[in-house]
Amino acid sequence: MGQMHAVTSEYDYLSQMVPHHEDAIAAARQLQRSSRPEMRRLGQSIVTTQTAEVAQMKGWLRQWYPQSPAPSPRGTTMPDLSGLSGNQLDKAFLQHMIPHHMMAIMMSQQLLVQGEAVHPEVAAFARKVRDDQRAEVDTMRRYLVQWFGEQSMPCIPHMPDMTPGPHMSETPEPPPSKTPEPPTSNMTPEPHMSDMTPGPHMSDMTPTTETS
Repeated sequence: MGQMHAVTSEYDYLSQMVPHHEDAIAAARQLQRSSRPEMRRLGQSIVTTQTAEVAQMKGWLRQWYPQSPAPSPRGTTMPDLSGLSGNQLDKAFLQHMIPHHMMAIMMSQQLLVQGEAVHPEVAAFARKVRDDQRAEVDTMRRYLVQWFGEQSMPCIPHMPDMTPGPHMSETPEPPPSKTPEPPTSNMTPEPHMSDMTPGPHMSDMTPTTETS
């Protein structure tokens, strides 16, 4: 699956989201061949909603960023489903569209949290994309469990420059350098076992107060 770049501006968000939506539209159209009415309805909903959103975003880009490059694909983020049918089609769509939606959710949330939206219309749009696609993710996960016994969450995409919160840190912090301790008795327990006090290399488990 293609990798999205971190959102650095309102223009960046819109120019990335247009081809991202277009990928979802192309894949969702394949669900017209599904034997499950639920999947056909899901596909039609994605096509209808995101086609209108693409038109809206392209209009904003023409209006507000006429001198900037037009959106262009940065590599597909959905597989070709045209050769699949039946359960294979439905399962492959769900397994790939869930992380695809998660990517849009993360991009929208990043735009909002970092305050990159210049126009209130784009902020409202990002909130709608985030909330609508989160609801669709819940529906698709339920279908995976109900029809295919899939209990685990499909792989969530990685946004290389997106700064996660403290509880979501993707890159472990390097262990703190150890300060040599004066020699004591030869029977002194290891630092991390002494009186159950975490040693230096366990400092990440000791709550600390972060300073801005």
